[in-house]
Amino acid sequence: MTTDMEIFGHLASGEPVHRVTLKGGGLTASVITWGSVIQDLRLDGHAPPLVLGFEDFPSYPAHSSYFGATPGRNANRIGDGRFSLDGRAYQLERNEKGVTHLHGGSDNIARRNWTIVGRDEDSVTLKITDPDGRAGYPGNCTITCTYRLKPGGTLNVVYETETDAPTLANVCQHSYFNLDGGSDAFGHDIMIAADHFLPTDERQIPTGEIRPVDGTAFDLREMTSLKRQLDGDRIGYDHNFCLSPERMQKRSVALVRSINSGVSLEVLTTESGVQLYTGEKLDVAVPGLEGRRYGAFAGFCLETQIWPDAVNHEGFPNAILRPGETLRQETDYVFTRN
Repeated sequence: MTTDMEIFGHLASGEPVHRVTLKGGGLTASVITWGSVIQDLRLDGHAPPLVLGFEDFPSYPAHSSYFGATPGRNANRIGDGRFSLDGRAYQLERNEKGVTHLHGGSDNIARRNWTIVGRDEDSVTLKITDPDGRAGYPGNCTITCTYRLKPGGTLNVVYETETDAPTLANVCQHSYFNLDGGSDAFGHDIMIAADHFLPTDERQIPTGEIRPVDGTAFDLREMTSLKRQLDGDRIGYDHNFCLSPERMQKRSVALVRSINSGVSLEVLTTESGVQLYTGEKLDVAVPGLEGRRYGAFAGFCLETQIWPDAVNHEGFPNAILRPGETLRQETDYVFTRN
């Protein structure tokens, strides 16, 4: 049985953007080819959407803060957009405030149309090639993304990246979650199994220190409210939590629970880090799914990936992909309802 597929919109060039609907494991997911975006995600028995998104395509290129997207070829930030590889210096596009390279550049793979190369009732595989020289990256990179709905409310995400020249490679799933349908995500408790985090400078670039979470607002090793405050100030997280020194076998790394709906999200991943972003900067001018307004803290991201700016820091995980290698990144988002 094949998935439902329809035209969701068109690019300025007239190229169609397709949407496929997947069903399985107690979940229903809608995926669009533009940006390999998870446009909508629902859990049986829980009416509101689990993710932030839009009902129409034009809102995505105009207003999306990477809602449900797959940014890359290198997700997250690279300080000054600079790195060295095999003795050669590279300058990437500085697309964030003219200073920082963010999510692969202004025309990164989250803002281009992917091709569907496989699909069935509960899964879809999309593919894109990021060409040599785009945004300053060396090598042609081919990235495939497979979304599969598995038993037990599991959204399984697998990325595979290959290159024809040494390059940086690191993609992630950038959905914003809200497990109760409220106007903000403050009614959520969170746990992240990380003993260390990365402090950042004023540009949100890691300083190079790998700091213990003990005694800080980043100690989320036990369930803690997302509306946590220190000295009366609400904490807006946009930081990497260090899960391991390198990628490893998939294991459980985070748990979030809505105290209002009883819906929980467990995250299992192969990745060495997870970026927790609580959406402090959100201020979306147009309605989202079901007419919802997305203001500050409307949803949270758990971006499983390598540590940001890893190529520029000794002691950070490997950020380099070489010809003949396949970078495989796998994450499960498991939803349950009490």
